[in-house]
Formats: sequence, structure tokens, C-alpha cells
Amino acid sequence: MTLAPHKNSVAATALAHRSVAAAALTLDHLDHLEAEAIHIFREVAGEFERPVVLFSGGKDSVLMLHLAVKAFAPASPPFALLHVDTGHNFPEVLDYRDETVARLGLRLVVAHVQDYLDDGRLRERPDGTRNPLQTVPLLDAIEANRFDAVFGGGRRDEEKARAKERVFSLRDAFGAWDPRRQRPELWDLYNGRHAPGEHVRVFPLSNWTELDVWRYIERERIVLPDLYYAHEREVFRRDGMWLTAGRWGGPKPGEPVETRTVRYRTVGDMSCTGAVESTAATTVEVIVELAASRLTERGATRADDRLSEAAMEDRKKQGYF
Repeated sequence: MTLAPHKNSVAATALAHRSVAAAALTLDHLDHLEAEAIHIFREVAGEFERPVVLFSGGKDSVLMLHLAVKAFAPASPPFALLHVDTGHNFPEVLDYRDETVARLGLRLVVAHVQDYLDDGRLRERPDGTRNPLQTVPLLDAIEANRFDAVFGGGRRDEEKARAKERVFSLRDAFGAWDPRRQRPELWDLYNGRHAPGEHVRVFPLSNWTELDVWRYIERERIVLPDLYYAHEREVFRRDGMWLTAGRWGGPKPGEPVETRTVRYRTVGDMSCTGAVESTAATTVEVIVELAASRLTERGATRADDRLSEAAMEDRKKQGYF
């Protein structure tokens, strides 16, 4: 027996309403990533005594802090912030860092590489880059403040050594990473157990890609430092990258300075962070540009990763981010 027409119409309407309600309860890809990161922040807050968030003002650390704020709203995140300042950071990024910390009312701990150079604990490198010099100040700051969990913005799509690292990454009493001590992380179960003197690096963005980051920035209307978008800048060419002239020692003779329209995909020490030529002046334009890219941000713009085939892994074994 068939239903009367009006009953068919009622049944179809009810089915449509159920479909709409089901769609409203379905998480998309970004929702899943956000929920995972928030779960990680809350897990660390419940398991560790003195966590800290690495915050430089770069896009990944900005996103990480945004997620931390979401995880504990309306309260403030129960974490301090830590930045290792090489002394060669981009001024606009440092300004953004300080404005963000003041706006959120958080505590910022800054370890200065320059202090270590001034008193002889570190020496300048011949190539002028200070990025590898961050390890000792970082480990000293962790020890001095007794931080037992350190949030980092590393993602597995950035570099092969980072792809090998777990979300909870155990570091020994010297801050070193041993790939053989990696722990299984099945069903989002994380093991934060560590001996006295050890600490755990935590990577809530591990499963994000660069494109995910930018899509989320667009969705959440997150403000970034302007250098992530196309702008005119004086740069010079070295080893296939456009670098910014600065007091770190560039350019050398034979490296003419040019004015180019560029943007930065990642930021760090000015001596090893390259710009890419781009006209992407908005978040949407950056997303379109990235969708067509076949190079990771570090592969395209970070000279410190080109020092050797295993440059990042070697630094991580010594205590790097």
C-alpha cells in the first residue's frame, strides 16, 4: 500500500530535516584537527606541573596559542610562553609577539642568544646564522624554570625528522631526542611519563599540513604579522633563496640588493629564512598559491635545513625544537 501524497510529503520533509541535523553535527577536517589539538592541551594541563608554550610570533606558534586559548576559555591558558630570541629575528614579528602577550595578559620568558655570545658561552658561526645556537639557551631556560612539558609548533609535513616524532616526545636529562625511545600513541592515548630531569616536547599540530594551517587561519580570522603576505622588500639572492639584508652579515660582495614583491612562508632567524616571490596579499590568495605548491615551506625557505641531509635530526638529537 502506498502512502497518500500528503503523507509522502511529510515523510520527505522529516527526512530532509534529519539530514540537515546530521550534517550540523558532523565535524569537518579542520574541526577534527582542532578537537585533537584542544584534547592535547587539556591532557598536558592535567598531567604535567609546569608546561610552557614556545611562542615566537610565527604563524604556527600563533595558531598554537589560539588553540590553547580556545581550550581553556573563558579562563586564560594555564601556561607560560617561552621564546628563544636569536637577536636576528624580524622586528615586525617581535612587535607582534609583544603585542599578543600584552593583549592576552600572559607571562613571557625570553632567552637571549646574545647574552650567551656576550659572556662567551656561545660563539658566532662563520656563516652568520644563529638558528643552531638556540639549543643551549632553550635547554637552560627549560631547566631554570623547571618546565616539564614544552609545546612546540612542529608539524610532520615540514621535514622528515619531524615526521618521525610522536605528539608526546620524550627528551632525556640533557634535552636530547632519541628516536629509539619513541612511544606508541594508539587511539590518541599519550604517555607523559618521564624521570626527574627529563621533560616532554608536545606537538599539538603534528597532523596539520601547511594548507590546513592557512585554511584554519582563514576560518578563524586569525591576524598574523604582515610579512606572511606579499609586500615589497629589499632582498638579495643566495643559494636560490631571497634573504633580507641585516646586521647578521648579508649581503656579501657580489650579492646585489633588489626590491622584490615577496612573502614569507615561515619565519625564524633572518640569516637563514628565505622569502618567496609572491603576489598573495590575502589569506585566500595564500591558500590558492599553496594548493599549487609542491615544496614544503622549510624545503623552500630554510637554509639551516640544507646544512646536511640530516641537519634537522642532528639538531633535534642535541635538544633543538
